[in-house]
Amino acid sequence: MKVLLVSWEYPPVVIGGLGRHVHHLATELAAAGHDVVVLSRRPTATDPHSHPTTDEVADGVRVIAAAEDPHEFAFGTDMMAWTLAMGHAMIRAGIALGDWRPDVVHAHDWLVAHPAVALAQFFDAPLVSTIHATEAGRHSGWVSGPVSRQVHALERWLVHESDSLIACSASMRDEITALFGPDLAEVAVIPNGIDTDGWPFASRRPQTGPPELLYFGRLEYEKGVHDAIAALPRIRRTHPGTTLTVAGDGTQLGFLTEQARRHKVLKATNFVGRVDHEGLLRLLHRADAAVLPSHYEPFGIVALEAAAAGAPLVTSTAGGLGEAVIDGQTGLSHPPGDVAALAAAVRVLLDDADAAQRRANAARDRLTAEFAWHTVAAATAQVYLGAKRGERSPQPRHPIAERALPDR
Repeated sequence: MKVLLVSWEYPPVVIGGLGRHVHHLATELAAAGHDVVVLSRRPTATDPHSHPTTDEVADGVRVIAAAEDPHEFAFGTDMMAWTLAMGHAMIRAGIALGDWRPDVVHAHDWLVAHPAVALAQFFDAPLVSTIHATEAGRHSGWVSGPVSRQVHALERWLVHESDSLIACSASMRDEITALFGPDLAEVAVIPNGIDTDGWPFASRRPQTGPPELLYFGRLEYEKGVHDAIAALPRIRRTHPGTTLTVAGDGTQLGFLTEQARRHKVLKATNFVGRVDHEGLLRLLHRADAAVLPSHYEPFGIVALEAAAAGAPLVTSTAGGLGEAVIDGQTGLSHPPGDVAALAAAVRVLLDDADAAQRRANAARDRLTAEFAWHTVAAATAQVYLGAKRGERSPQPRHPIAERALPDR
C-alpha cells in the first residue's frame, strides 16, 4: 500500500512526542513492506528560495520536507499565518509527487488539516486522521479566545473531513466524540508505541541516600508539575531529604519556580532543563520514582518511556494515563489535581521498594506485549485498508460554545 503521512514534525524537526510517533510509525510501515512517503517541514524560518524542499530517503522512508512560504512568520506570535504558510508549502510539495499517488493520506493533528484535506482531494484518496490532542482538552474543556476558537474549528473540520479516525486511547476517543460528534467516521483506538531497545531497563539501586523523584516532559500547566511541587513538603515530612528533579522546558518554568519557593522546597527542587536522551536515561535509572501528575493527557508516552527504563511510576489517572498505567499492578495512580493522594502514593512507593520493583517489572513486560511499534503499525494498516473515500461536501457552520467539553 502507498501511504502519504502528513505531519508538522518529523526528524530532525522534533518538538514533542508527535515527531517520534510519526517516525516510528513510518519506519515500521516501511519495514512491513508498505511504500511510505512522509510530507513534513523544514526548520522554522528556513528560506524556501535559498533552501528549497528536500527529498531524501531515510530508514526506508521517503521524506519530503518543505520550508514555510512565506517564511517570515513565527509560530509563537503568528500561529495561524505560520500554519497557513506551512500548509501552502506542503500542498505544493505534495502535488509535485508526480506519478507516485497514495492509496491513503494520513494526517497527524490540526496543523496539517489544510494540506491533508487538499491532498486527499487531489489524489482522490481516503483521509485518515490521528487526533493526538484537542484544544478544548488542553484547556480543561474551554475554547475561549480567538486563537483557541480557530484551532477548535480547524479540528472540527479535519475530523469531519476524515474517512477514518484514530485516537491513542479510549478516553481520547470519548473526548473526540463529545466535542465533534455524533456524526463521525469510525474512531479506532490504537495506543502509542514504544521502542524498548532505546530505553534499557535497569532495576532500582539499593537506597543509600534520600529518595529522588523525577518529572520529565513539557513544563505546561496541564502537566500538573505544580502538584508534584506542592506534594513535596508532605513527602519530606515522612521521608526527609526527598528531592524532585524537573527535566524539560516550557512556558511554566517561572510559575513552577515560584511555586517551589512558595512551598519552601526551592532547594529540594532541581530544574535541569531539557536533557538529551542519554541524560534522561541517567535520570530515570537513578530515580526512585517517576512522578507524572498530568491534569490532561491524551495518552502519556512519557509513562511508557519511564516504564521501559525501569523507573517505578506514580501517575495521575488523567485521560490515557489511566489506561497506560494499571494502578497497583504496573504503577500507582491518583486522581488528577489531588495533591494529598499524590503524596500518599509516593509515600507508599518509597515505603516498599520490593513492591515498587515488582510493579516496574510488570510494567516493562506489558510494554513488549501491548505497545510494540510493529503491533501499532499493523493496527494502523488495518485502518487504512478499511478506510473508504467519502463524498466531500462543505461542513455546516457550528456555533462554538465557550465550554466545549461537558463536565465529567
